Amino acid sequence: MTTTPPPAGSPSRPSGLAWQILVALAAWVLPGSGHLLLKKPRRAAVVCGVVLFSFLFGCWLRGHLYVVVPEQPLSRLATLSSMGAGSPYFFARYLVEYEGDIFSSTFEYGKAFLLTSGLLNLLAVLDAWDIASGSKD
Repeated sequence: MTTTPPPAGSPSRPSGLAWQILVALAAWVLPGSGHLLLKKPRRAAVVCGVVLFSFLFGCWLRGHLYVVVPEQPLSRLATLSSMGAGSPYFFARYLVEYEGDIFSSTFEYGKAFLLTSGLLNLLAVLDAWDIASGSKD
């Protein structure tokens, strides 16, 4: 697919490393916002909806938000995966002080949804980065 340059006098799309970093940071902090900056409202709505639904559903199922446990090296990866959800993670962890309920029968399912929401948002960050760099439409 070939792209035609914008007509003379119309604003061109911002480019450069600073723009890519801004888009990626926005996409991580608030799911979907990076795509909004890139003027992709449908994709932004889908990303925001899926990530937030997965996160809230995981909380509803009383899943666990990971934190680093020094004796468990894999907890670092799980924590990074959970933090991938961006502001929902930090809101739940520090403002609401959500912990989950290990005695709930849905605990493991909720934990899987919380991890998945973070990983999905990280994939969306990479997608926004690719679009901002011009390597993807």
